[in-house]
Amino acid sequence: MGKRSKQQEAAATGPYADFDLDAEELPKAIDKAALGSGGYPYDAKLKRKKFERDLLALQIELLKLQAHVKKTGERLVVVFEGRDSAGKGGCIQRFTQHLNPRHARAVALSRPTDTERGQWYFQRYVSHMPTRGDIVLFDRSWYNRAGVERVMGFATEDEVADFLREAPEFEAMLVRDGVRLTKVFLDIGQEMQLKRFHSRRHDPLKRWKLSDIDLKAIAKWDDFTRAQHEMFRFTHTSTSPWVVVRANDQRRARLETIRLVLSSVDYEGRDDELVGQLDPNIVGRGPEFFYGG
Repeated sequence: MGKRSKQQEAAATGPYADFDLDAEELPKAIDKAALGSGGYPYDAKLKRKKFERDLLALQIELLKLQAHVKKTGERLVVVFEGRDSAGKGGCIQRFTQHLNPRHARAVALSRPTDTERGQWYFQRYVSHMPTRGDIVLFDRSWYNRAGVERVMGFATEDEVADFLREAPEFEAMLVRDGVRLTKVFLDIGQEMQLKRFHSRRHDPLKRWKLSDIDLKAIAKWDDFTRAQHEMFRFTHTSTSPWVVVRANDQRRARLETIRLVLSSVDYEGRDDELVGQLDPNIVGRGPEFFYGG
């Protein structure tokens, strides 16, 4: 037998030990189970026409929101966290697509430099906080420490414990200073993650999205689950609560994340019928969303 690929080494344990990311065809069992994985409640994706119609209408509402933020001098921060391949970047892209880029931006930081590693952990994020009238969306955030850094061994247990204690204090300071903070966690099922990883591997336009960390994550699904549960337990507070969006269907997830932010601000001219109620089947903050029970 030949030498095993990185993908095969990464998936060498767990229920998908034989899963080969390099195989041309995704296993039928994974493909069939993907949409419903993780207890996802819908058996079909949202129709494209409805998605595009609703997205356009909500993006017009986002322009109203941006005008309100600019006029009132508010500072709006949205944190997007979630499983690898959950669709954080896609949600952010649809959110900012038609906004004025001078006053709305996405922040996706690379690994910290040597200088940053010698600083207070939250310091490099503080410099990206918005000024009055601006909107900032974090594509991953300070919660790297509670997730990938913890699971992959990039942070010590003491550093993680310090973070879990200090993150609510850090966020409370932001909120007391007037920042409007929304924390979104996009969750997907394991089979859906494998399907998306496979798609990235075989699509030359998406291959850049597949990192070495993603490959290692295949074998660490349960470790990420435990880290996620502990993160919620320590950092879901009345001041800065988490909202989970089940994101197996990217179209529904993109619409619901926009609705979530729109519904959090009483801006002038808001179309309440259009913004509507969040879908309780895929958006929530109770135990059934945090812990799957």
